[in-house]
Amino acid sequence: MAGKLQSSSHPPSKAKAKAVAKAKAVAKAKAIAPDVPARIGQTPETDLRGLPDVFGRLVEDHDRHRALLAMIEATDGPSDERHALFEELVRELKSHAAAEEQALWSAVLRNPQTTEFARHAVAEHKDIDKMLDDLAARDMGKPKWMERFADLKEEYLHHIREEEQEQFTQSAAILSDADRRHMRSVFERRKKEEKASAALTPKLKIKSIA
Repeated sequence: MAGKLQSSSHPPSKAKAKAVAKAKAVAKAKAIAPDVPARIGQTPETDLRGLPDVFGRLVEDHDRHRALLAMIEATDGPSDERHALFEELVRELKSHAAAEEQALWSAVLRNPQTTEFARHAVAEHKDIDKMLDDLAARDMGKPKWMERFADLKEEYLHHIREEEQEQFTQSAAILSDADRRHMRSVFERRKKEEKASAALTPKLKIKSIA
């Protein structure tokens, strides 16, 4: 008995922590529509997944969003599942972006070494927000909706891959462990508050005529 207790107190391996974090994220997405498959495939490798700091928490959200995107893609027509999943995606992405900007990018922006890519990340948040609003204003039962959704998926997956592979790694280099842990608590508090008020805001994205 003592041996079992001692072994269970050992911290999980990095590989196990990564797998647990990813599975937890996918399970949260699946809870919205249990019958819709969530095939997110192979995700970009990152040492940040599963960490007990802000970066581990952000990557966990990214995996949840990957699952929601895959699930929406697996739905047919204007079904209840597609409506529910898209509404959850909108609330997730809007609250995640707002909390990330407050917990992480507000601090990173103040450092000259990281100002440029932090601004880039925030600018991409605004672009993605406009794409979400445009989709919310359109008929999701039409084929063109899925074409626009595919554009959103491609844009968002590029955005989070860039964050995980470049921007988060560079940000981590200028932050202490204590900073990163504190930022996680700030992110979780702010995301909860932001998600409570997040909503669909339909607005067509009109292309300007040159």
